[in-house]
Amino acid sequence: MSPIKVGLLGLGVVGSGTWNVLKRNADEIARRAGRRIEVAAIAVRDLEKARALVGDDVILTTDGMDVVRNPDIDIVVELVGGDTLAREWVMEAIAQGKHVVTANKALLAKHGNEIFAAAHERSIMVAFEAAVAGGIPIIKAIREGLSANRIQWLAGIINGTTNYILSEMRNRGVSFAEALADAQRLGYAEADPTFDIEGVDAAHKLSLLASLAFGIPVQFSKAHVEGITSLALEDMQHAQRLGYNIKLLGITRAREDGIELRVHPTLVPLQSMLANVQGAMNAVLVHGDAVGQTVYYGAGAGALPTASAVVADLVDVTRLQTAEPEHRVPYLAFQHNAMSDTPILPMDEVVSSYYLRLRVDDRPGVLADVARILAQASISIGSMFQEPAGEQADIIFLTHEAREGAINGAISQIQNLPFVQSAVTRLRVENL
Repeated sequence: MSPIKVGLLGLGVVGSGTWNVLKRNADEIARRAGRRIEVAAIAVRDLEKARALVGDDVILTTDGMDVVRNPDIDIVVELVGGDTLAREWVMEAIAQGKHVVTANKALLAKHGNEIFAAAHERSIMVAFEAAVAGGIPIIKAIREGLSANRIQWLAGIINGTTNYILSEMRNRGVSFAEALADAQRLGYAEADPTFDIEGVDAAHKLSLLASLAFGIPVQFSKAHVEGITSLALEDMQHAQRLGYNIKLLGITRAREDGIELRVHPTLVPLQSMLANVQGAMNAVLVHGDAVGQTVYYGAGAGALPTASAVVADLVDVTRLQTAEPEHRVPYLAFQHNAMSDTPILPMDEVVSSYYLRLRVDDRPGVLADVARILAQASISIGSMFQEPAGEQADIIFLTHEAREGAINGAISQIQNLPFVQSAVTRLRVENL
């Protein structure tokens, strides 16, 4: 059969990795796909730099629309990031009748519903394995491997930058600022790391995983998002003393009244697999009613791991190109006309255990007043200890399960007590 012609949008870290994997493993990929896959055109910023990498046999342009509208292109691979130009190019590719592969989680988190609807209308495939957890095939696992299951919950470390920072804080005893600087020096963090350290990147990915797990539209705007910028080194140390490690987790859980969708720093038991994921690695736990708990672990970013996922999508699209549209695997695992309107729950309705740390004056009656406020809010204390700090002290509580709204109300009252000297630190505890 004639080769499948691919147009690349972007030749950065992932784009160049994709080019290299396609060239290096061309014969093996053709054996798997049933025909050769060749890059015919690439949109880039720097023509001279790109020509040095790809040679003279590929069309190069600085305009993505030239690639998208090229009649010889069968599949458009979007690797530029962002959600403005990328959206225009992907929507035009669909309008032109071309299948799409993308690694762009922000694009799909914000515009996925529109993109999937347009693709369905035109019987176009949209594949996005590389958009979540890099080289880990978590999309395929949920969409296909676990399709017999009612997914009950999933939780994961899906941002390598924040996991590297938290690992360094715990293992080396350095501050957040120092760990972030190291991450930037080593290339794990961008010059502007806001999306990573504020939890936005993880929330983009989690919103896609929730849609795959529960058959709901993509709803990034309803996710609860907290980052790691306010974490102090002493919280890492206190958590370890209590038998926990702190990780930035994306968690989504199906409940009778709706679906939890939340990203935040979380205390995880030291014996848990997630607690022991180090450095920039990613890991996702998925719990199905039939299979129980399954674990997916690997490199969540980088040129070759992410390119591995991009090329796997290209192979899938190539295999399925001749299949009838109704026989293809749905974009979000569930049939297009069978999506659920189950609501995303407000964060105040989430139930969890909590870690609370407050700096107080070291004098009699303090603990009694705080305990009274917690009791009035029906919040039960699981354990506590006190750390001296000169004329003040840090009091650390672990609570039993409580509703987030009750915790927030209690914290507001505690914060107004005259002997409380700093903002109350609140972290959630998940016994995964």
